[in-house]
Amino acid sequence: MTSQQGAVGRLIELGFSQYEAQAYVGLLGREPLTGYALSNVTGIPQPKVYETLRRLTAKGVVAALDGEPARFVAVPADQLLADLEESFRERLAGAQRELASTAQPDGASGYRVLRSYPSWLAIEQRTVEVIDGSSRHVYISVNCARPAVIAAAVGRADARGVVCDVLHFGEPIVTVAHGRTVRHDSTRGVVYRRHQARHVAVVADSADVVWAVAENGVDWQSLAGRDPLLAALAKGYIRHDIYVQQIWNEFHDVLSERWGPGMQQLVGELSAPPAAGQGAVADRGRGRSAS
Repeated sequence: MTSQQGAVGRLIELGFSQYEAQAYVGLLGREPLTGYALSNVTGIPQPKVYETLRRLTAKGVVAALDGEPARFVAVPADQLLADLEESFRERLAGAQRELASTAQPDGASGYRVLRSYPSWLAIEQRTVEVIDGSSRHVYISVNCARPAVIAAAVGRADARGVVCDVLHFGEPIVTVAHGRTVRHDSTRGVVYRRHQARHVAVVADSADVVWAVAENGVDWQSLAGRDPLLAALAKGYIRHDIYVQQIWNEFHDVLSERWGPGMQQLVGELSAPPAAGQGAVADRGRGRSAS
């Protein structure tokens, strides 16, 4: 694809018609051209070229010079882009005002719209897109059979200067210059009832999130979207898991002696129902410590 074809494609993405984009690019950087000459340069049919020039002139994208026959010149590209940006901002502000006036009243119930990807390939692809779209900070926890594709996306983000905090299971999957990689060491060598479970959780810039789990290591369930609430939940999950692993790395001997390998006894204690009267004692203890 030539640079001119690329420029035409970009203008079409910005709302220009095919002929409008061709006409503008054909005029850009040239001496003023007649419609006939522009048709020869761009391949726009002559019956269409004058109609296209009239529309572009009305939009202020092309200027018509006095004379017979009329000749046309394109406004500079930086001026065109500045005008488009200003127009977009005005339309965006208008849409915000109109949408706000039709929004649900405060206190009314509503819905949060999230995506669900049922296959690992789709989850992996969306995870990579979220990481590749990041600009400031990525949190990721990954425990899957083949993390190389996700690790490569983290590497690209790190190369852009994005801070990447990575929690991994097993051998390191990536080295980062911005951020940290932490191994989930507390579960190493420990066989849990659902040790085959796999997951990936990623949050980019506190907004874009993917959270997926396969309890049996095969059948995946996921939630994904640009949702601040889900992002806060997933980020808190990843950060607290990182904190626990850092504590484990510093005090694993003490923690293993108190709660056994992988702190399995702690998990059992937390999931067991309290003995009769134990809850009240615990509550009174928390009250004293709080005072």
